[in-house]
Amino acid sequence: MTFLTLKARPIDRVLATVLAALAALAWLVVPASAQTAMPPPVPTAAAPASPVVTLNDGYVIGVGDVVEIAVLGRDEFKPRVQVQVDGTVQLPYLHSVMASNLTVIQLRERVSKLLRDGGYYVDPVVSVTVVSFASRYVTVLGEFASPGLVPVDRAYRVSEILARAGGPRPSASDELVLRRVSGEEIILPIELLSRGGPADDPLVQPGDKLFIGAAPNFYIYGQVNAPGSYRVERGMTLRMALARGGGLTERGSSNRLSVFRNGRQVRVTLDTVLQGGDTVVVGERFF
Repeated sequence: MTFLTLKARPIDRVLATVLAALAALAWLVVPASAQTAMPPPVPTAAAPASPVVTLNDGYVIGVGDVVEIAVLGRDEFKPRVQVQVDGTVQLPYLHSVMASNLTVIQLRERVSKLLRDGGYYVDPVVSVTVVSFASRYVTVLGEFASPGLVPVDRAYRVSEILARAGGPRPSASDELVLRRVSGEEIILPIELLSRGGPADDPLVQPGDKLFIGAAPNFYIYGQVNAPGSYRVERGMTLRMALARGGGLTERGSSNRLSVFRNGRQVRVTLDTVLQGGDTVVVGERFF
């Protein structure tokens, strides 16, 4: 059998290469009239911020609280449930319902709407009662009569929390420190809490801490009738300290007084205001 071998001429090979390149380019080039303009990106509107709910709007339900939710006249719907760690409560018919960070009124309206929209009741009258407050509290520390956690079921002022904690102990300082969750510290004279204005008795918020330290003491000995350690009252002078120590003995001299502060003697007069930790020494008169 005889095979015929055909050899392509050089001009044919060049022409074939050019045609193949033009065909490939035709796929890549799209006429301007056929191009589809891409619409510009539509800016996405920011989601509306959740409204800030404070205790001024009513008690804000939180994780751990126990609530009773009832439909008036319907004994089959009266569950007493605890808010779970995910913020929900388990209710008949509705199963999981978000309750955390809602006020009592907001939760009542939410349950009423869900029952109505689900066809369970035509016009349910819903009530919500917080049976146990566990999520919103302030911490009271130091020289309170009853330190610990104080639940806040509404907007309380510092004086009200102080009263609920039994007031200050006799050994307490005359100042109270309010430390906010943000770290801000406010020093409040306890005396002004009762007779000052709103600025002297601010509202507390859940998570705040109240602290009362022990009152500073001064020490007095020598020629006084009642030497010992005593509380430094606000504005107490050396003259007042001598009276607190029972006054001078027959051999005591008001001209021979020494006050030591932080281990060093300081120059004083009878009107010098004492500080915590001061030591007063009353010397003898010569004659």
